[in-house]
Amino acid sequence: MKKRLLILEDGTVFTGSAFGSERASQGEVVFTTGMTGYQETISDPSFYGQIVTLTYPLIGNYGINRDDFESITPAIRGFVVRELAKTPSNFRCDLTVDEYLTSKDIPGIEGIDTRKLTRIIRSKGSVKAILTAADEEVNVDEVVAKLQATPAITHHVREVSPKAAYPSPGRGKRVVLIDYGMKHGILRELNKRDCDVLVVPYNTSAEEILAWHPDGIMLSNGPGNPEDVVEGIETVRNLIGKVPMFGICLGHQIFSLASGARSFKLPFGHRGGNHPVKDLRTGRTDLTSQNHGYAIDTDSLKDTDLEITHIALNDGTCEGVRHKKYPIFTVQYHPEASPGPEDSNHLFDEFIEMMEVEAGKGKQHA
Repeated sequence: MKKRLLILEDGTVFTGSAFGSERASQGEVVFTTGMTGYQETISDPSFYGQIVTLTYPLIGNYGINRDDFESITPAIRGFVVRELAKTPSNFRCDLTVDEYLTSKDIPGIEGIDTRKLTRIIRSKGSVKAILTAADEEVNVDEVVAKLQATPAITHHVREVSPKAAYPSPGRGKRVVLIDYGMKHGILRELNKRDCDVLVVPYNTSAEEILAWHPDGIMLSNGPGNPEDVVEGIETVRNLIGKVPMFGICLGHQIFSLASGARSFKLPFGHRGGNHPVKDLRTGRTDLTSQNHGYAIDTDSLKDTDLEITHIALNDGTCEGVRHKKYPIFTVQYHPEASPGPEDSNHLFDEFIEMMEVEAGKGKQHA
């Protein structure tokens, strides 16, 4: 196999074997701790612009199948593994990881010390890096200078949100799903509950959304800094108090910012399927699937109409809020899993119940 370099902005160089696309690629290097679910990870739009490192050492042993995608077009910039399985064994397998990434023009590197790379990210925070061929023409100092001079991406959501609205019909509650980079697992959970879903772009106005007379609004996950999604924050601010809402991950952050809270960048983010979260209302602890690089400042909630409902047991950060006056709740983690544990799947049922309660109130007033 051809040699490939992973060069970090601090000057660290990893040499490994190339797979996937032959092109060079630049992005932010992050790590995720899931032991399985690499297909969902590759296709999760929340990884837009990032070179994703898998901490589990053997990846690809069950291949790629037709059922486990979280989006049609993967948004990652690169894929980093310790060892890549060349001959996957699973009855659902259609492609190897190498074949799939090659078809999607995404480069990968294997055979490097992913534990060392993860320690660097944990100590220095997420870092910019480039994947490039290992040849004599590569000047590491020039590459590092280029990485350090490259500004951070600020248009994540614009790149992964749909350009036009589309329906996912059902005969139950009508839900408008604002797509900031939605994992399809969220849509699947709503469809399971027979919701009549209209998926709309991130910059859809509150007036357009309310014109559909939804029973509820879902705010999806997505990539990047929530402060960059100016249109989304304005839309949500104008929707508060009008209709029940449920937000996940970036949707949670956008709702919190629209309510007056503040966000901050985590040193290396929360990514993986084994993050414990405590529900402060019940005392219950769930293992959760997470993928985010930002969080809501708990202290900033004090001057808002929000109350914190969930905290991360690893670092105490905010993992969920609820509005004190209106039927709105959000969580930082992924109750739809995909991949990961399904401990929190009941939150979709709570959303359905919340819409039914509000619909009942409307009938009483009528």
